[in-house]
Amino acid sequence: MIAHGKDIKVITGNSNPALAADICKELGIPLGNSEVGAFSDGENFASIYETVRGSDVFVVQSTCSFVKDGKASTVNDALMELLIIIDALKRASAGRITAVIPYFGYARQDRKTKPRDPISAKLVANLITTAGADRVLTMDLHANQIQGFFDIPVDNLVGNPLLTDYYIQKYGDSLNDFVAVSPDLGSVGRTRQFAEKLNIPLAIIDKRRPRPNVSEITNIIGDVAGKKVVLVDDMIDTAGTITNAANALKERGAVEVDACCTHAVLSGPAIKRIEDSAITELLVLDTIELPEEKKIAKITSVSVEEIFANAIKCIHDGTSISQLFD
Repeated sequence: MIAHGKDIKVITGNSNPALAADICKELGIPLGNSEVGAFSDGENFASIYETVRGSDVFVVQSTCSFVKDGKASTVNDALMELLIIIDALKRASAGRITAVIPYFGYARQDRKTKPRDPISAKLVANLITTAGADRVLTMDLHANQIQGFFDIPVDNLVGNPLLTDYYIQKYGDSLNDFVAVSPDLGSVGRTRQFAEKLNIPLAIIDKRRPRPNVSEITNIIGDVAGKKVVLVDDMIDTAGTITNAANALKERGAVEVDACCTHAVLSGPAIKRIEDSAITELLVLDTIELPEEKKIAKITSVSVEEIFANAIKCIHDGTSISQLFD
């Protein structure tokens, strides 16, 4: 067992401070004393008010939009906060800096799909590495190959066990009536693992996307008539895909439609779409902090604090993170 840094310190930005505080409770340590904000012209700043020299420092910051003091901030604000916190820690001689990014933004642009497209996920990986991060800890990257965009170690945690445990505890033996449904072809692998854990059948929705944030259902592969179904995805943004899928499943004879995802981005018309849809319950993880206006009755949240705290312990002690999934 090899420990890196004399102690663990956790610093947070503004995108998900509640999760950072919960992780610290699990670790039995206080949250690091810092201030992260913006000047009047919008430039971000970070101040660390305690020594970090030689410490093993973990910066908790999802790169998502957030609300602070009633003011909405963007994904770019969250990313910039992360970069300048890392830079501040590097210049303060931190022993090692791990960027803990529960939700990794810009992950959807992981390849060129047409001429002159950017590969934004690679650019963000370069920025985080250049800022001074020694390691990245994240969960359910939108595309696994993004791990290869970094020249530093990346630990990609899996949210599926937290989702399946919820359904096992809630439904128990009645899970025999359920079918796991992938909302698109890209989520089949994730949904298959979900179905295998619950020992339930799998169905697949074939869709086409004529333009960004717009999807159309063309076919459903599998039998859902007379069944309760669970739609499984890694993230829900505008909720167009998941609500269209839920309504289509209901029209094809599903008696109840639930949905679950790791990352509840829920931007634009997402909340209204979910409220108006056939979805009975949407289960999400708290990699992204939901503001009060998005906490509707249909949405249930499960915390990732324990798995991230355990992963941080493993990284600090130099032990394998894979043991968390045994």
